[in-house]
This record gives sequence, C-alpha cells and structure tokens, in this order.
Amino acid sequence: MRRTAVFMTVAALALGLVACGGDDDDNATDTTAGSETGALPDLDGREVTVAVENAYLPFNYIDPATGDGAGWDYDAWNEICDRLNCVPKYQEAAWEGMIQAVGDGQFDAAADGITITDERKEVVDFSDGYIQIEQRLLVRRGEDRFATAEDVQADESLKVGTQTGTTNYDKAVELFGDSRVTAFEQFPFAVEALINGDVDVVIMDETAGLGYVGANGDKLDLIGDSLSSDALGFIFPKGSDLVDPVNQALAAMDADGTLASLAEKYFTDEFKVTYDDLEG
Repeated sequence: MRRTAVFMTVAALALGLVACGGDDDDNATDTTAGSETGALPDLDGREVTVAVENAYLPFNYIDPATGDGAGWDYDAWNEICDRLNCVPKYQEAAWEGMIQAVGDGQFDAAADGITITDERKEVVDFSDGYIQIEQRLLVRRGEDRFATAEDVQADESLKVGTQTGTTNYDKAVELFGDSRVTAFEQFPFAVEALINGDVDVVIMDETAGLGYVGANGDKLDLIGDSLSSDALGFIFPKGSDLVDPVNQALAAMDADGTLASLAEKYFTDEFKVTYDDLEG
C-alpha cells in the first residue's frame, strides 16, 4: 500500500472514535450531560501534569528547530486545556514505567500513543479512544525471506525486535514466543538493530513505522497485513476527576472537526518530520 493511502486510512479511522466511545466501555461517560448548554467544564486554571516520552513520532518529540515539545499530543492537550481552562505542564518520562507512574499519581495524565487494554485498566483510567491504529511488521527493504507474520512464525531462526512494555511486545511474544523477541528501551534502538541486521523484523504501530520508512526509504519497509487494530487513549490515575472533562473536550473536538484537522496534520503526508531530523 502506498504511504499516502496508509496515512489517510489512519486519519479516517481517527474520526468518530470519540463519538462512539472507542473500545473503552469501562470509562465511557455521557459526554452530552455537561454540554447541554454548549458549555464544557471549567477547571479554573488548574495545572495538569502530562507525561510524554518526547521520542515517539508523530505523537511527541522535541522540535529540533526550537527545542520545544511538539506533536499530536502537544496540540491535542493544548486544545483540551484551552477548552477546559486548564494549564498543561508537560514532563518528559521514559515509556518504561510511565503507566505505573501515572497509576501511582506521579502525573495527572500521560499522552504517549497508549493502547487501551483491560490489563492497563487495572492500573489507570483511560479517556475515550481518540484514534484506531494498526500493528505492522517493519523489515529491511528488499526482504525476501518472508512476507507475513505466518512466514516469520514458520522460521524459528528469525529474530524479532520491539519496545519493552508495549502492546507491540505483547503481540510479538504472542506470535513468536519470548525466546525469539528482543525488547529495546526505545523504538529507535530496535530500528537501528534491524538496519544493522541484529534482528530480522520489528513489530510497531503503523503510525510510528511510517515515520521510520519515510526517513529511511532505501532501507526499510512495512509489510504484511495488520497484526491487530487497537484504540489509543490518554491515561489518568484511578478515579481521576479529569477523565470526564477530557472526554467531553474530546467529544467537542470530534464534533467540530478539530480531531479531523489534527489527523490531517499528523497522520498524512503533510507531516514532514522524520527521526533523521531529530538526530540532526
């Protein structure tokens, strides 16, 4: 599939998720209750600490031109707080341990392309889903030993890389067994290992994989069908009073086209930032 077509598929899937509550039924709320008069909750200038990794295109990164945080997460949370009268305070945090840190109350929320799962719901509360993403196989360009996940399963000599603590890791272990999976602290390390031949394939979200392909078009490719389709949401400490206001803001952003605009900005070819740009 051509890059533009894939990006537009992701953008299209982003629309309407909030309106139907994503797949996060346990945390779904009646977003019309607080907006019958057209008004959203007022958080009275409250500061909200938001954990971000700053290493996950296109969701969050440090803009090399300005040194400031940028990406979908920043734009979305800036808009949410504009609507709710709150002040987002972004704090960089490593992905490994981020969910538990939010569960422990070290942050008010986290935004890092976090997949909604039942296991994670035991630790944190989720917002409604704001986008649906696919997991894919990232390989070296010209790879001819396999074309599907089933091919990788059949050849036990093939090594699989991914990032620790992610649903991508869970899917890799489910498909190939933990003895064949190498977990890296961040995806850039996994991709570097792939390019260097230390692993044969990397499992990651399609949105992130397209960024690596765009930066390394002569070295990398995405192959095979989707391994799973998952909704992403923001996370909060259990019982947080922010969940309902944020859901209402997301629903309003969906209704007035703001989420569609963000999807167009970050999940189509309009988004030009690559990992090579960040390294440079």
